[in-house]
Amino acid sequence: MPQPTTRGRPTGHPGYSENLPRKPESAAIARRLVRLALTAWRLDDLADDGALIVSELVANAVRHARRQSVRVVVERVAPCTVRVAVADFSRTLPVPCTPKDDAEAGRGLALVAMLAVNWGTDERRWGKVVWAELEARG
Repeated sequence: MPQPTTRGRPTGHPGYSENLPRKPESAAIARRLVRLALTAWRLDDLADDGALIVSELVANAVRHARRQSVRVVVERVAPCTVRVAVADFSRTLPVPCTPKDDAEAGRGLALVAMLAVNWGTDERRWGKVVWAELEARG
């Protein structure tokens, strides 16, 4: 598999992004991308939650999206606020559910909602972007 490269944006809001294969293994690359961005911005205290959130968002895209790739984006939208997003080519919106106690899946969006200060979905002509925002503690 080719190794992705990550570059910070030279202008606008600082951000990192990567196109990744729509495969379960991409969650690990997405976690590294989030940790890299948060370390660069000295927001290390958000790294564990950010890595968990991006894992859940990538897992949902791998399971429900179409086409062969997803895009992971990490943006610093304010000095202490980071947005982690996963874009895919499916127009089907994520729906939080209440899984049975013995279910192995279905808790991801509840976990994202618990860890993030805000989360949502932006619909696009070509698909959607599912995002979650984290804020550093003052």
